[in-house]
Amino acid sequence: MSSIDLKGKIERLNKERGAIILAHNYQVGEVQDIADFVGDSLALSKTAAKTDAKVIVFCGVHFMAETAAILSPDKKVIMPDLNAGCPMADMITLDKLRKLKEQHPQAVVVCYVNTTAEVKAESDICCTSANAAKVVGSIPADRKIIFVPDKYLGGYISKKTGREMILYNGFCPTHLRIIGEDIKRLKAEHPDALVIVHPESSPEVAGLADLILGTEGICREVKLSNTRKFIIGTETGIIHRLKKENPDKIFYPASEKAVCVNMKRNSLEKVLWALEDMENIVIVPDDIGKRAKMAIEKMLEVS
Repeated sequence: MSSIDLKGKIERLNKERGAIILAHNYQVGEVQDIADFVGDSLALSKTAAKTDAKVIVFCGVHFMAETAAILSPDKKVIMPDLNAGCPMADMITLDKLRKLKEQHPQAVVVCYVNTTAEVKAESDICCTSANAAKVVGSIPADRKIIFVPDKYLGGYISKKTGREMILYNGFCPTHLRIIGEDIKRLKAEHPDALVIVHPESSPEVAGLADLILGTEGICREVKLSNTRKFIIGTETGIIHRLKKENPDKIFYPASEKAVCVNMKRNSLEKVLWALEDMENIVIVPDDIGKRAKMAIEKMLEVS
C-alpha cells in the first residue's frame, strides 16, 4: 500500500474513531506529518486532555502514553507499538526509588517526566527539562532533594540552581551517543552555526553548547533566532520538524548516531493497525493515576 493510501485510510479512521494522533518530536517524519499535534511528551498530553477526542493515538514511547492516560482518564489511549519503551525511564523502578527514599526519609523526590506512572506516583513533584530549575528552586532550602532518573539533567539543574541533589545513576543512551568530538568537528566546519544541545547530554557536550534547551525550547529558539545555521544536539528526529517549520534555515545533527530505536518503532502502518484494531491500550490503574497526577499538578502549579 502506498503512503498516500495509508494516510487516506488513517485520516478516515481517525475521524470515525473520534481520535487524535499525537507524535513526539523524535518520531519519523511521515508519522509527524500524519499527526494532529507534534511536540514534547507533556505538552502533547496536556493538549490532548483539552480536546473532546475519545481516543488518543500516542506515537512515542510508553511513559508518554501513560502520562496521557493520567491526564485524560476518560479517554482511551492506544500506542502503535506497545513495545516502544524508554531505557532511561526503565532504569528507575518503584522498588529502587523506595529504597532510595528509605536512605533519605526527609528528602523531596523530584522525578523527571521521563518515568513510569508508578515512579511518578511515588514522587512528590514531577518536572520537565524546561521547568526543572523552577521546580527545584521551589523546594525549601533546608530540604534534601532526590532527583530521578537522569543524572545529567539533574547535574545540569544542580549547577544552574546551586542546589545539591541526590542524583540517581540514570541516563539517556541516545544522547550519550553525541560526544564532544562531534561538536568540536562541526563547530570547526560551521563556525557561524549556533550549537543547541539537550540537557540530557553529557557535561562535556553541554559545555560546548551555546544553548541548552529541551525539544520545545529548541524549536522555539530556532524559529525566533536570526541565525541561519544550527548544530542540533538531540535525537535526530527533531530535524524533520525544524526543517518543516524553518525551510530557510540549515540544520546539522550533532551526531547521526543519536537515533532512539524505540521512538523509531512507530510507522504509518502501525498507526493504521492501531486505529483498526484498537487493541494496544495503555491503562494506568486508578490509584496510581491519581497519585501520579498529583505530582504532575504540583509541577504545573510551580511552572
